Amino acid sequence: MALQPQPTAGAPAPGTRCWQGRAHPGYQNMVGPFGGVTAAQALNAVLQHPDRLGEPVTLTVNFAAAVDPATPFRLEATPARTNRSTQHWTLRMLQPDAHGADQVVLTGSAVTAVRRDTWSATDAVMPQLPPPDAVAPTPWGGPIPWIQRYDFRLCEGSLPQHWDGSEADSLTRLWLRDEPPRPLDFCSLTACADAFFPRVWRRRALMTPIGTVSMTVYFHASRAELAATGTGHLLGQARAQSFFNGYFDQSAELWNPAGHLLATTHQIVYFKE
Repeated sequence: MALQPQPTAGAPAPGTRCWQGRAHPGYQNMVGPFGGVTAAQALNAVLQHPDRLGEPVTLTVNFAAAVDPATPFRLEATPARTNRSTQHWTLRMLQPDAHGADQVVLTGSAVTAVRRDTWSATDAVMPQLPPPDAVAPTPWGGPIPWIQRYDFRLCEGSLPQHWDGSEADSLTRLWLRDEPPRPLDFCSLTACADAFFPRVWRRRALMTPIGTVSMTVYFHASRAELAATGTGHLLGQARAQSFFNGYFDQSAELWNPAGHLLATTHQIVYFKE
């Protein structure tokens, strides 16, 4: 996910910093790279900005087009407004087309903040699952590289055994972590938030083409909580609420083994009929 500083082009907004990067082939998906790692790269542009205030509170990315893994991209991060303890960001990812003209492939926004010690509580209930060491790794198989970048241990809500259009609930619960293991940080947590297979496949047992349109991650932990998680597995739970006229949503939660809710996420996904 490394980004390299780049000079700004044209007349960028005040405070804009530009970074150059590219999609790693190890995270390739069916069309373009795995969206979670692209979202993580967008967040990384904020985290590396020299004027950043605080830590991430929320990130939203809108996938305008598939990222070309063969072409470097340019990421622009702009602090749109900085208050006493919060900072609002706008993001753009651009790649040149066949004629060399920049085309937007991602837009986004983020909020960072200096968090204060306050009363805190979690109303969400962590699912009760066997510990990750008691669950065998799930062999997904297939030719898609990004799946091999994660250790999945599925507990409930697997992919259909038969792709026959039969319907089921959309709920999945599993343990997951990076493969090979790496200490958890905001970028890896962001990518994990998108690591669930499409809910429409679980719900309907049809391998219809899909693509995430927009994804938001809400962060409920500080850098210290992430560091305490280390290389441990995260408990992930994902479900859909509605499938309607070519789009469905997905909400998910990510917990660490100690019972700390690290992030919640919501996305809207296109599916083709």
